[in-house]
Amino acid sequence: MAQINLIVYATDFSQGSAHAAELAGQLTGLHGARLHLLHVITELQDRHWRGIPVGLMEEFAREVKTQAMADMHDFVQRFFADFEGELTTDVVLGPAAEEILAQATALGADLIVMGTHGRSGVEKLLVGSTTERLIRRSTIPVLTVPERG
Repeated sequence: MAQINLIVYATDFSQGSAHAAELAGQLTGLHGARLHLLHVITELQDRHWRGIPVGLMEEFAREVKTQAMADMHDFVQRFFADFEGELTTDVVLGPAAEEILAQATALGADLIVMGTHGRSGVEKLLVGSTTERLIRRSTIPVLTVPERG
């Protein structure tokens, strides 16, 4: 069995991420690994924001990141309050798949865990799939966990 020392768990804080959070915590405990929770703020990278003055966008980005850090704190309290291992968190801005992969690579992660939303058809075509892009580009194993229905 491969040695797993660090698991990066990418979350969007959705209700559907609960199952993935539970599994990431269990795997971390089974392997005695460290756990790094990551949230990527993607909406601010949209090309439609180009006409907004830079100062206003920077202030907005700070506010969004501050809220996301508060959401991360709440998420940790909700799903990892009894976690006994080493746990770190981060909130970053950028394209989700690229940022998850960059963070996991920089940290030397052995596994990436993330939930999936089960989009299909036109919604998947229009929205795209962060999970699919990550799996195609990653040399680090990616464990995808479907939402529980």
